[in-house]
Amino acid sequence: MAKINLLAWIIIAGCILLMPRSVFPLDNQIEKELQNIIEKVEAKSKIDDNLKLDKKSAGSKVYPRKEDIISPSNIPVYKPPLRGSPVGRVAGGTRGDLVELPSLLIVITPEHTAFTVRDQPQFYWFLEELTTYPIELTIIEDQAIYPLLQVRISSPETPGIQTVRLADHGIHLQQGLVYKWFIALIPDPNRRSKDILVEGAVKYIKISDALNAKLSHLDKEIKSNIYAAAGIWYDAFAEISDLIETSTDDVKLKQKRDALLEQIGLPEIAQNKIKAQIPGTN
Repeated sequence: MAKINLLAWIIIAGCILLMPRSVFPLDNQIEKELQNIIEKVEAKSKIDDNLKLDKKSAGSKVYPRKEDIISPSNIPVYKPPLRGSPVGRVAGGTRGDLVELPSLLIVITPEHTAFTVRDQPQFYWFLEELTTYPIELTIIEDQAIYPLLQVRISSPETPGIQTVRLADHGIHLQQGLVYKWFIALIPDPNRRSKDILVEGAVKYIKISDALNAKLSHLDKEIKSNIYAAAGIWYDAFAEISDLIETSTDDVKLKQKRDALLEQIGLPEIAQNKIKAQIPGTN
């Protein structure tokens, strides 16, 4: 009987791994939400075109409700997923005694497992002060024993918001799995229990090629707003951050990113209170 049960479990596990995309209900839910939002954006775009062509006839057009309009000029509004998720953000502290070090080292994620529609997303974290401590990135699937990635990363040259691009490490996330990712400052490589550690969580939701194609034709500001409205945190933040990297003096872009930070409970990062160096690291 035990052998039969074991065989049954092996078959069930194999079937789960081979399940087609359609059995991932959350993927379908996210895709429908994205599709609905994009349709509203397209409707507004058509209305704007009509206004430009013929203001007199525009009065007969059907306008979307004001609250449904998403445009590049809007502040992005992050709508967390309705489905309950485990805690995604863990504040900085040491592994041994969990002494909190607020604002010193923080992963920029909501306090729940947040979504991405990219298998190679970008992760963001915040370092308030420069440090000479080694820094380590670890990514591990929630139920795995061994990490998907564990690597030392370069110490930032300036404090503030930092970026980790999975593409730089050749790492791809698998659909539907929850991954935890950690940033660790290592004061003593021989006593890893003293690490200053922060943690985030991510889940990759796959969308159709057709929907990806529609998104690819939109500018980054509007994509940031669309992703935020659909509850896709990582990509909403990445799109606006990419724009800031190329337009560092654009105050409006920074205001939009600050709004996203405040919406997930990180106003201290939005206020950009940065010091020079962590005491005792010279």
